[in-house]
Amino acid sequence: MKVVTTAEMIELERRSDAAGVPPSELMEHAGLAIARHIHRLVGNVAGCDIVILAGPGNNGGDGLVTARHLRDWGARVCVYLPVARKDDVNLRLVKERVIRVIVAEDDKRYADLHQALSSADVVVDAVFGTGKLRPISGAVKDVLKRVRDAKKSRPAMRIVAVDLPSGLDSDSGEADPATLTVDLTITLGYPKIGLFYSSGSELIGEMVVADIGIPSKLGKNIATELITVDWIRSTLPKRPGNAHKGTFGKVLVCAGSQQYVGAAYLACEAAMRAGAGLVTLAAARSIQPILAAKLTEATYEPLPEAEPGYISSKASKIVHERLADYDVLLIGCGLSQHPAVIDFVRSVLLKMPASLKMKIVVDADALNALAQTTDWWKKLKRDAILTPHPGEMARLSGLSMKAVTQDRLGTARECAAKWNKTVILKGANSIIAMPGGSAKINAAANPGLASAGTGDVLAGTVAGLLAQGLSLGDAAACGVYLHTAAAELVRDEMGDTGMIASDLLPALPKVIKNLKS
Repeated sequence: MKVVTTAEMIELERRSDAAGVPPSELMEHAGLAIARHIHRLVGNVAGCDIVILAGPGNNGGDGLVTARHLRDWGARVCVYLPVARKDDVNLRLVKERVIRVIVAEDDKRYADLHQALSSADVVVDAVFGTGKLRPISGAVKDVLKRVRDAKKSRPAMRIVAVDLPSGLDSDSGEADPATLTVDLTITLGYPKIGLFYSSGSELIGEMVVADIGIPSKLGKNIATELITVDWIRSTLPKRPGNAHKGTFGKVLVCAGSQQYVGAAYLACEAAMRAGAGLVTLAAARSIQPILAAKLTEATYEPLPEAEPGYISSKASKIVHERLADYDVLLIGCGLSQHPAVIDFVRSVLLKMPASLKMKIVVDADALNALAQTTDWWKKLKRDAILTPHPGEMARLSGLSMKAVTQDRLGTARECAAKWNKTVILKGANSIIAMPGGSAKINAAANPGLASAGTGDVLAGTVAGLLAQGLSLGDAAACGVYLHTAAAELVRDEMGDTGMIASDLLPALPKVIKNLKS
């Protein structure tokens, strides 16, 4: 499913008009689709009290079309205009159905609004739609405040946003203080990028996409997509019945240190749980016995140490020699920032023999080692999957944290192109950006993942999928999806408070099984 910017949506509507589907027809489709989703939300709109806040533009027009359909289906509908609207055809058709229309400037002390909200089952926010908005003020601000207050006093009242909550920037996800937190957002045609940034994702409630009749062929060149269940099902590696462990690939994991022994366990176990045929842990010699007691299915390559628990820089030669037998290298989880380890990482990645053709996943401390290397991307010449959180992304790119978080999609896309690498920018609604300019968004946020070690599980999951033959972009996107789906499975069972990284490990194969069933 494609995800669009404001400019892309405007262009799609323009091209739709040129293709014979004019704005008036799109509005009719939108209003009917919105009414149908509201009908599903409440079970049956007949007899329901529904207040529709209609703005002066196209978003308000969508709301007016919605009002007609809901009235025809037996709902008691009131249309409230925070700003006076021109007497267009949609407003006339509403009045012809004897739907009550209230204009804010005629509503002294908002008495009529209070009365309508006091019995409303649903309030529809159709004030402002796609675009960058000026600060909300005046009557619109007053009306939205009263809706918020009504929701506090009557939590059962549902708030539905048309396209996106009014005051939410459809590109940046920044929200005006007056913007409502809604129960359902019915986004029109295509999801908007701002819905997946932090402010947007916290305000929109459940999101559904309404087909408004834009010809599907017009969106084929849009470069950003939402990861969907259908795409995941079609992309997951196949598991032939006559397979052996070599069929599903071999992963060499360089991970762990005296400080972060558990990171190596989590990464290796995740790679196996994701389906890799063989996982070998290359770790500092003194921590190998600790891990062997728990990580029984892995094999081991104990590496020489600079001091107990920290890999020597000279160990890179051993890793290069062993890599000829592997399909994937995962490096970084819990390695530490010991100077010898930094040298080890640089040597493994930046001095890798050209004859070695395996796929690479770079995580955590390996990312930080690269960030300390001038023009590191010119020296790491092959594509690789990088898995930074925003702080690591800032260090890798030289950007500020604010710049990274304000435009996560743009940052990930630009850096993937500049570095010629596949980038997973982690966080709520993680972004996967490919070197060619395409990107995918994972529409999931789970506070249970905000705990130590979950990033190691993600890195191992991605490496396990790579070992089974997926491309870097597909493995990155599938890995992110499976990781958050496993977290949802755990949350459903035990909640998100107290969820720890190892809880995700047994959930991974269950998620894959459910997807394939």
